[in-house]
Amino acid sequence: MKKITTLILTISTLVSYCQSKDRVDFSIVEANKTTSIYIDKNTDPLIIWAVNELADDVKELTGKRPEIIETNTISKKGIYIGQISSDFFKSKTIRKELFNQWEKFSIKKEKDNLLIAGSDVRGTVYAIFEMTERLGVSPWKWWADVHSIKKENLTFQLPRKGINTAPSVQYRGIFLNDEDWGLQPWAAKTFEKETGDIGPKTYEKIFQLLLRLKANTIWPAMHPSTKGFFTISGNKEMAQKYHIVIGSSHAEPMLRNNVDEWKPKIYGDYNYFTNKTQVDKYWQDRLDELKLGQNETIMTLGMRGVHDSKMEGAKDLKESIAMVEKIIVNQREMLSNTFKKPLAAIPQAFVPYKEVLELYDNGLKIPEDITLVWPDDNYGYIRRLSNIEEQKRSGGSGVYYHISYWGRPHDYLWLSTTQPGLIWYEMTKAYENGAKKMWIVNVGDIKPAEYDTELFLDLAWNINSIKSDGLNEYLKNWISREFTPEIATDLIVVFEEYYRLASLRKPEYMGWSQTEPTTPIQLADFSAEESLNRIKAYDSLIQKVDNLAAFVPNERKNAWFQLVVYPVKGAAYMNHKFLYWNLSATTSDEKLKNEYELLASESYQKIKDLTDFYNTKLSDGKWNHMMSMHPRNLPVFDSVKKNPFSKEPSIKTDRIYIQANQFKAKEDTKEYQWKTINGLGYSNNAITLFPFHQHIFKSKKPSASYEFEIKESDNYTVEVRLLPTHANNFDHEIGIQIDKNAIQHFKINTKDREKAWKENVLRNSVIVKLPVANVLKGKHTVTIEVNQTGIVLDQVAVYKTAEGSNYEIPVK
Repeated sequence: MKKITTLILTISTLVSYCQSKDRVDFSIVEANKTTSIYIDKNTDPLIIWAVNELADDVKELTGKRPEIIETNTISKKGIYIGQISSDFFKSKTIRKELFNQWEKFSIKKEKDNLLIAGSDVRGTVYAIFEMTERLGVSPWKWWADVHSIKKENLTFQLPRKGINTAPSVQYRGIFLNDEDWGLQPWAAKTFEKETGDIGPKTYEKIFQLLLRLKANTIWPAMHPSTKGFFTISGNKEMAQKYHIVIGSSHAEPMLRNNVDEWKPKIYGDYNYFTNKTQVDKYWQDRLDELKLGQNETIMTLGMRGVHDSKMEGAKDLKESIAMVEKIIVNQREMLSNTFKKPLAAIPQAFVPYKEVLELYDNGLKIPEDITLVWPDDNYGYIRRLSNIEEQKRSGGSGVYYHISYWGRPHDYLWLSTTQPGLIWYEMTKAYENGAKKMWIVNVGDIKPAEYDTELFLDLAWNINSIKSDGLNEYLKNWISREFTPEIATDLIVVFEEYYRLASLRKPEYMGWSQTEPTTPIQLADFSAEESLNRIKAYDSLIQKVDNLAAFVPNERKNAWFQLVVYPVKGAAYMNHKFLYWNLSATTSDEKLKNEYELLASESYQKIKDLTDFYNTKLSDGKWNHMMSMHPRNLPVFDSVKKNPFSKEPSIKTDRIYIQANQFKAKEDTKEYQWKTINGLGYSNNAITLFPFHQHIFKSKKPSASYEFEIKESDNYTVEVRLLPTHANNFDHEIGIQIDKNAIQHFKINTKDREKAWKENVLRNSVIVKLPVANVLKGKHTVTIEVNQTGIVLDQVAVYKTAEGSNYEIPVK
């Protein structure tokens, strides 16, 4: 035992030595010494702001604020911050490393000094916030009240070689959307009463957050509840102040907010076929306004309806395609004439969203210097990516992605439960297929989507920052920064299960209702046993959150409620509400039925109490009107009434459940290999082919094989569950072979708005069933092959055909 202990201590010492050897420390505050910050006298105002943020962050951490001094030489010991054009970097090799680069920065220790340099203004600002975050300051310090924890001494640790980095994606940002239920009422009634809307004061806080998250682009809020971004005085000036690039959504060409700015009584119909002159003037007026200022912009081109609807006036697909092509030619002529630049020097984007994708797939021609921004299907699965030819376009491509959505088959505007593994997979796949120009994520109201938003933007900054097995390590670091390392390991388990349970069914979908058109709630497809197990799983999360609360520092209690308590308990109580309500339909015992209905009613009240605390008591009322427990007033958010339904509990015998990564054998190819993605799918360990380049297998197809044992001869069904990912041509296909029987092929793609697609996105699964007659007792093998990359295997089940499927394939 003594030898083992000695060996462990030796290894630990060796690891510690290697780690310290690879890093250097730079003291910022020690005892009575505070290191000064030096800047060039010609420093850009935004960099000066960020330097002051750094000084304030240091003061919040230590009580001591570094002095900020102007200089043109590196002489005294200190922190030197500036663009590479700063006088004190003139003789440094750092200039060569950063020259003519986009938003690149370098942080290095040289002798007794810390040199922080950026290739441009934003690159320098990102470098500053890289430093503050490494010091333990959260980007969410204001937006989630992650207050600093005091330290006597403050040391900045960095790799011995320094930090030298540039963004993976050029334009990275967020889309504020469906803001009617949180961000807009909060801004109008709490934070910015003087404007009564999302105005410059609110946007300033948003832009500051974006810079701390190393983002650079905004698609402003655009719902009818909010005035158009450019119509509120100070908004565009605030974007200019913070060097934020202004873009607009798929439905807002030429930076026009149609729902607020297009006045039918004044302008007539928003119809290019019948009202071209007025529509052109409408667009030109915005360009004339912009040419007078210094805003960076990305112009969305094309045309849809006034809001999220089809373009008006076209008789058929062919006429739509011809008109959109004509519109884009006209828009580009306006851009060139107004800004007096080559078109290639004016950032432009085309978003083939919903019916516009159909136009593109049927031959719509887009000039190659325009960025193609591919949308997901609104539920996290990217609808299409650039093929080999499209990847050669000079304009490149990007992605418009949702972690919040309003629409059919059901909204998810309340909580943010998109599985981090899905974000990692879809965005990494997009990047590997050329989407490097622009990433925009629809964050709804920003809150409570903090974690998913940061994950998305961190990948956009550095696509290699998280590996396929690194999501837990990323989450561990995030928890340590937001709360304390002491609870990181235990809280990882909570978050992992929170997202996994929601991947099977989001809280917003627990009423088994749909919208557009809105349908009433109904009984779930969960069996009584599944309902009880799910209640138990959420009870365990509640217990763990309550137990961990004692270890959260007082400075972080408000953040703890926003980032952990509200989402976890909110999801739990929404599940409790419907699961107990469902259970009440499965019993004829009136006493038990009443108990279940009372528990369902109490769960609704708990959500109400949590939300009231969020709005009226949390952070002294700072977030009043930010959190709604009934966005769009859909039936799922109501209190449940006495259950009018009855349901016979089903009894199912032994079933065989296999997780996709539990294969007994696999067939790779020379170029593509099966690997597990931790934290993806209901198994939390879904498998897919790496790398993610689009590729169709012509001959030998990759496969995974699984063994199972049948205890009783009978007719059985083999059920395979996959993630509902998409292929460009709707041609994903799998083959299933039982033992040496003939292989059976199944097409697994569905198109948006189809009934099967709606079911798939609500349960995050494509279900393929293969009935097999007269399966004999004993061991068997099922082999699943795929025809191309992009197919994700999650789970397999085997059961007697007469007994039917379960909603859930358990993981244990």
